[in-house]
Amino acid sequence: MLIEEIMHRRVHTAGPDTTLKQALQLLQEHRIRHLPVTDGDRLVGIVTDRDLREACPSILEKNPQDDTLEQPISSIMKREVITAHPLDFIEDAARLMYEHRIGCLPVLQEERLVGIVTQTDVLHTLIELFGVDRPSQRVEIEVPDRAGMLADAARVFRQHKANLLSVIMHPGTRENTRRIVFRAETMLIDDIVRELRAAGHRVLWPPVEDQEPEGSK
Repeated sequence: MLIEEIMHRRVHTAGPDTTLKQALQLLQEHRIRHLPVTDGDRLVGIVTDRDLREACPSILEKNPQDDTLEQPISSIMKREVITAHPLDFIEDAARLMYEHRIGCLPVLQEERLVGIVTQTDVLHTLIELFGVDRPSQRVEIEVPDRAGMLADAARVFRQHKANLLSVIMHPGTRENTRRIVFRAETMLIDDIVRELRAAGHRVLWPPVEDQEPEGSK
């Protein structure tokens, strides 16, 4: 899935001369946490609710006594902004947010701000992609790291007419193995697990008393 499929195209922005008070009002009015700063269509910085809290603690007081809130946001904005492109993949956006510890990615196309995507957007999309938002059963197995093992295991689900919502692979706990996590729409989970074990697959979830596959020697 691409960023352009989930990004917010209507982006609330501010100019470099916008005061801290005005920026705070924008965040509160639109219930957002990130405010891109633009000069025309060009992105020049970004300000977050945390930046504002750190810059002017007096916003927590009922009657601020100083003129801090009248300073322009250009005085506190981050000028080196991590961005995304509309054709970037969702998982790349998640990686960028994780690596840089940021909560959003302004989306640029030909140096113009065309959207914004947040951590919440990415997390919600990943939940949908993994099928976690739908009634389903989770089956996790560990298989030798060689070609054809995924197809062999998936065949069992097909034989039981179980609709696969997602399949995830990652390194196994033992050397030269891979873990495969299936999420499927089925009521026949016990039958599927039994057949997977009979075919020689090590089932990690749901838990079974004997962790060695029935087909092992």
